[in-house]
Amino acid sequence: MPRTRFGAFLAPHHPTGEHPTLLMQRDLDLAAHLDKLGFDEFWCGEHHSSGWETIASPEMFLAAAGQLTHRIALGTGVVSLPYHHPFNVAQRIVQLDHMTRGRAIFGTGPGALPSDARTLGIDPMVQRDRQDEALGVIIRLLRGDDRFSHESDWFTLNDAELQLLPVQEDLPMATASSISPSGMQIAGKYGIGVLSIASNSSEGLQALPTQWGFAEEAAARHGQVVDRRDWRVLMSFHLAETREQARREAVHGLHRWHNEYNVWTLGRPGTSHVDDPWQLLDQVAGDGAAGAGASVVGTPDDMVAAIRRLQEVTGGFGVVLGFAHDWADREATFRSWELFARYVVPEINGYTERFRRSQQYLHDHQSELIAGAGKAVMSKIMAHDGAAAALATMMEQRKAATEQTTGQTTGQTAGRTSEQAPQQSEFRPGAGVPRQANGD
Repeated sequence: MPRTRFGAFLAPHHPTGEHPTLLMQRDLDLAAHLDKLGFDEFWCGEHHSSGWETIASPEMFLAAAGQLTHRIALGTGVVSLPYHHPFNVAQRIVQLDHMTRGRAIFGTGPGALPSDARTLGIDPMVQRDRQDEALGVIIRLLRGDDRFSHESDWFTLNDAELQLLPVQEDLPMATASSISPSGMQIAGKYGIGVLSIASNSSEGLQALPTQWGFAEEAAARHGQVVDRRDWRVLMSFHLAETREQARREAVHGLHRWHNEYNVWTLGRPGTSHVDDPWQLLDQVAGDGAAGAGASVVGTPDDMVAAIRRLQEVTGGFGVVLGFAHDWADREATFRSWELFARYVVPEINGYTERFRRSQQYLHDHQSELIAGAGKAVMSKIMAHDGAAAALATMMEQRKAATEQTTGQTTGQTAGRTSEQAPQQSEFRPGAGVPRQANGD
């Protein structure tokens, strides 16, 4: 099976009160951290209001991130096309591709915050149509079409042609999709990828199984092809070595994010204030187990199970994008991403499967392997008089030492109860509860 790719989606969502310069630096540090951990993609969005979402130009931010990273792809998640002249957008994404040496991904959307559209005097009813129109023009520019003109009710192009094309011969593109079919239909129309950014909500999860069909239907109508490997699905999580630790670390940050941002700031439909942070945690993530909520707050094993379930429900997708948030403090958050890279990624992609097979083979053939090796060693020892004599002396010394030690420790251990015996941890990240079978 094709391997799944992994990345992060940074809106960002930062509680108000922290120094904005330091917030941006922390976001850049996260990009560098994920690059070192081997993540495939890093996305950031464009917002101009709300207080929580502090990046106005994803291209500028990603250009800075490109100087701190080496291999991770950098995606605009997303440029709100109705806010900009399409020619300027095309030029900025080309420059970003050059400044990152061919690591740019061009993600677009109609604009997420109604307050942004109001500030710019844009009727929400025309935003999706304008995204569609602008994207068609930008694709022609990016692929190097001959000079062309375009007349619209909101922008004009006269004999337009880019003087510089992207580094990448086929610049990857994606469009945002929520619950409505619009994003999927645009993806199908142009044969590009999809960012399912509402999948970290219960409503978004419920819509996913039918969403991909909208893209395929639109692609068929327009003579295009869409590939599930270019379908990116957003998942929210916070991981720790145990569910209890993950819940302790995330409970209060999640509570503030829900009440202050989703309810008080945005007034998102279907959301309401929740007084008890632990009650909210149960609503959002259940007890941490996969499938108990729209998010995973638990262990790497819980995350693996959640991804596999979502792959089965949707029919498959190419990229898991973790939603970057401030549910936990910086140290716990960075540790969560590290646990994801160390244990979730290899389990999903089967990187360690052959290790387990190799280990199992040795376990299953212990007797014959040890017997063969021991026989070979003993034959060499016994063929040498000095080595044979030294072995005999060593065996006598070991026997005497064992008899002495046994006599000293028998009385010390006779009264030890089972409760006093050393206890093993119940959880190993990425492996679950150690299995005990047949005395092994």
